[in-house]
Amino acid sequence: MGWTLLFWLLICFPLNIALLAATFYQVLILTDLEADYVNPYDASSRINYFILPEFIGQGLLCALFLFTGHWFMFLLTVPLTCYHAMLYVKRQHLLDVTEVFRVLNAEKKYRIAKLAFYLSLLLITVFRLTLFIVYYLDLDDD
Repeated sequence: MGWTLLFWLLICFPLNIALLAATFYQVLILTDLEADYVNPYDASSRINYFILPEFIGQGLLCALFLFTGHWFMFLLTVPLTCYHAMLYVKRQHLLDVTEVFRVLNAEKKYRIAKLAFYLSLLLITVFRLTLFIVYYLDLDDD
């Protein structure tokens, strides 16, 4: 039972926070680009810096859910992981400097949807972590 607590507390929670922070940063950069506070080259390079680590983190989280037998969380994360894999295979995962203004609204909506997804995933993780801690502490009292 201690391994499950460590899994949720030391692996899933920090990874969820990192994914949420990276996506929030990307939305912030796109908003700054829209308001003309940053140039397209800087915005694209800043966003592209976080894309591959985000894809790896999402894939790692999905694989961890699969290997540890958390089926609900695995099924919840599979569609986004497959979408990330599809973007990577088609080489459409990076933001192009020359087309950034043309796809700005679509990229912003996509990242806001991912932000909502990661936030809901974080809430589910916190709920599962709290539920496990309460259950684990309740068993120790008996």
